[in-house]
Amino acid sequence: MSIIRANIRQFGMIVALVLLAIGFQFATGGMMFRPLNIANLITQNGYILILAVGMMFVILTGRIDLSVGTHLAFASALSGVFMVSWSIPVWIAVPAILLIGALFGAWHGFWIAYVRIPFFVVTLAGMLIFRGMTMFALRGGTITNFPDSFHTLAAGFIPDVLGGSGLNLTAIMICVLVSILFVFLEFRRRAIASKYEGETIPMNLLIVKLVAIVGVINLFGFWFAQSRGIPNIMILLVALIVVYNYIANNTVFGRHVYATGGNDKAAVLNGLKTKRTVFWVYVNMGMLAALAGMMFASRLNAASPRAEAGFELEAIAACFIGGASPSGGVGKVTGAIIGALVMGVLRNGLGHMGLGADIQLAATGLVVLIAVTFDVFTRTKISKSEKVKAPTSES
Repeated sequence: MSIIRANIRQFGMIVALVLLAIGFQFATGGMMFRPLNIANLITQNGYILILAVGMMFVILTGRIDLSVGTHLAFASALSGVFMVSWSIPVWIAVPAILLIGALFGAWHGFWIAYVRIPFFVVTLAGMLIFRGMTMFALRGGTITNFPDSFHTLAAGFIPDVLGGSGLNLTAIMICVLVSILFVFLEFRRRAIASKYEGETIPMNLLIVKLVAIVGVINLFGFWFAQSRGIPNIMILLVALIVVYNYIANNTVFGRHVYATGGNDKAAVLNGLKTKRTVFWVYVNMGMLAALAGMMFASRLNAASPRAEAGFELEAIAACFIGGASPSGGVGKVTGAIIGALVMGVLRNGLGHMGLGADIQLAATGLVVLIAVTFDVFTRTKISKSEKVKAPTSES
């Protein structure tokens, strides 16, 4: 089936994620699936998930942004300067930092898209510039004690307004409503595809898919209900995934992004404004890097000049693990999320086993290599099978 062949990489990574989590559940003596650990896994990796969403769009165009780690650190520093040093209200500081991030993304996009400077050179220069600007903004120190309203953005939880005893009923109710909405949208999408004679998966496979995803959603709801509830950053992440997945799959801009990365010259010949597409992709990356920086500062309640810690490499690795092609044109937002979760589970499990950062980094690198090798192998096999099935001119 073509749908399964087209998504075999993503299916494989989902299976790998599940097996990895189950393996660490046994290896850590049941630590992996504890409700508090699940909540921590989301909050600790939230900023990487945000970066991965933006990076996926950049990689889809056949490019990479090496500056997002230091851009995140600079946005974190701006958060401290604006809200703590200058006492600017949160509701003003947050949009201002997002706008500044978008402007820096536009700066990168201008040089890459219109001046045609190689993206590697531009974003490497941006990495160094942001690092210097972060050190200047913080004067080599650390800013702490953010306003409570800002700190709770990434470190807080949705309160139990239903007043459950022992279980957070609000968390369970939200997950049940999300499950119902997801099932409705899936059947609606299938009906639309059938109406216009689009390709759909068989009903039995759809039922299996719905049961599996609804089960996972409500399992997370049960875990959150046993802990402090649904993390605030989880709501932000779900909103980003839904919005950017829709943009990638259901908008003209999303199609232009895929076309630009798939074959830039062919896209230009077909009238696509690829320069404008690349420009706006980098604007979006800059804005999301600023958002990730604020979430990082919010969770730690501090802005530090050493905040970047190679986050750009983690975002890039998440996209490659999740199915993005280094040459562009192939990948999904959900794949980037899966890749980031694979790395998060890997670090979390190895940490609970008492292994140091050196082993964690080596394991992450190995996973990236295995994922890309699997991608090359499966695509080669699929390409060969399609050539064998293709009718010859004599037939």
